[in-house]
Amino acid sequence: MTDNRRGAFYMILAMLGFGIEDAFFKSATGSGGITPGLGTLQFGLLAMALYALYARLSGVPVWTRDYLRPGLLIRTAFEITGRLFFALSLAYTPLSTTSAILQAAPLFVMLGAAVVLKEHIGPRRWIAMSIGFLGVLLIVRPSPSGIEANAILALLGMIGFAGRDLATRTAPTHVHAAQLGVLGFAVVSIAGLVILAFEPGSPSLPSPKAAALICGTALCGVAGYTAMTFAMRTGEVGVVAPFRYSRLIVALILAYTLFGERPDTMTLTGAALIVGAGIYSLLRERRKMR
Repeated sequence: MTDNRRGAFYMILAMLGFGIEDAFFKSATGSGGITPGLGTLQFGLLAMALYALYARLSGVPVWTRDYLRPGLLIRTAFEITGRLFFALSLAYTPLSTTSAILQAAPLFVMLGAAVVLKEHIGPRRWIAMSIGFLGVLLIVRPSPSGIEANAILALLGMIGFAGRDLATRTAPTHVHAAQLGVLGFAVVSIAGLVILAFEPGSPSLPSPKAAALICGTALCGVAGYTAMTFAMRTGEVGVVAPFRYSRLIVALILAYTLFGERPDTMTLTGAALIVGAGIYSLLRERRKMR
């Protein structure tokens, strides 16, 4: 098996892990067995503990002063935003809608790279980006009365993740993947505390089923994050990265089978435009690099 095929395989495994992670979290919080804040906190603490163990086994310290570098501090701020609103979106918005909007993150990263990092973006990729944004509009469907509140949660979560990915480009390259995992899931825990602070009433213990689902969320999240790290370090990025859009396929299947969701034609059309524009942009970037 070539490096490119191996990298693509790891990326598909990562997206499968993330898709199941989202379904577990939505099932736990949607059933009322655990609140979004407490679920996010439990998820973050469990996954952080797993990555701390991974760091120790890899012979790297769990804590590093690099966490306090400006690049990683900016990355942390964006990740808190992304995790906070994405968790709320999973709890209150259809899984298919949340996952479709999330697919626009690479397009926003490209826009940020052009505006903030002054990277050159050719006219074809600008057109592809515009088509992707049109897909987002088809999903959220703004009207004179405004955008549906639940769709705003997904949009803010996506923008947070796009900012995190953009900030990762300026983060120290010598920070171990396990350390990034510890930091990333520590941020998830902080996001859980923020949500918990605004939830009405006093926190109550989760039901056994909900707690078990959150444990599954943490395991799938760690597995997906690790597989994605392997994917991005195996083969050419331009070949491997487009397979990240397989997450939407996983999400649509799970949304249909587990939650009975039936996305309408406009949602599916918007998702297709976002995925098509993203894949085209990645392929253009690969061709440019060559």
